[in-house]
Amino acid sequence: MPVKIPSNLPAVEALKQENIFVMDSERANSQDIRPLRIGILNLMPVKERTETDLIRLLSNTPLQLDITFIKVPNHESKNTSALHMEQFYTSFEELQDQKFDGLIITGAPLEHLQFEDVHYWSWIEHIFDWARTHVTSTMYICWAAQAALYHFYGVPKYQLDQKMFGVFKHHSLDPKAPIFRGFDDVFYMPQSRHSEVRAEDIAKHPALKIMAESWESGVYMVMAREGREIFLTGHSEYAPDTLDTEYRRDLAKGLPIQPPANYYKDDDPNQEIIVRWRSTANLLFANWLNYYVYQPTPFDINEIH
Repeated sequence: MPVKIPSNLPAVEALKQENIFVMDSERANSQDIRPLRIGILNLMPVKERTETDLIRLLSNTPLQLDITFIKVPNHESKNTSALHMEQFYTSFEELQDQKFDGLIITGAPLEHLQFEDVHYWSWIEHIFDWARTHVTSTMYICWAAQAALYHFYGVPKYQLDQKMFGVFKHHSLDPKAPIFRGFDDVFYMPQSRHSEVRAEDIAKHPALKIMAESWESGVYMVMAREGREIFLTGHSEYAPDTLDTEYRRDLAKGLPIQPPANYYKDDDPNQEIIVRWRSTANLLFANWLNYYVYQPTPFDINEIH
């Protein structure tokens, strides 16, 4: 997929080395098609890594995408330079009158806080509500999934005694759903979280449907409004070394952390990483873009409601 992003975004060079097709604005504008407008509200601390990870997955269909990185108003990132944020991110305040075909809202390291204690929670709630009328389909990832399930449906999150950390087997509860087109009966996805949502709470809401789960890590995917909202508890977008980076970071800080499960050869951190989720992650994003964004979205983006 030709992904239209700023030519000087740091992710561009890394993606080109992986043979990912990206294009600048001039070339994109010469194509006589309407690109899908995809917003990414990036709440992760290290923005550049998440940008690269998501664009890598979004680039795997023939559709043209116009990517807009969004930031929460009046919030300063502690781990990404102000220059990077100024160059590549647009405040939600400037975009709230616009419409998007698709929106991705990432995780955030906020699980230790009650949702209402997050200092920009009111903006997050505003963006969630805005997405329902301004976006064809929204994908909520990890903390954002828990936050949106709480905001819209009152589904609580529970702190875990030990971090859910590793690459776990999952299975679909509705294998014929378009989001699972091409999936194997059992598929792997990374998990990295200190809290969870539980199936019994989700089952109380007829509007919610659990689409996939794991015998080890619990609920993985929940869907609402016929795919206009997709909630993912894990991190399909993670690069091969992300769990390793998190593990060694926490070790260096002296935090209680176990090696990520089912990740290193023989579960030994001194051995190589075994990547088990790459093909499934590519299918997941391609299916979302095709069946839940491209096919239902109107040609006139202003007709989204």
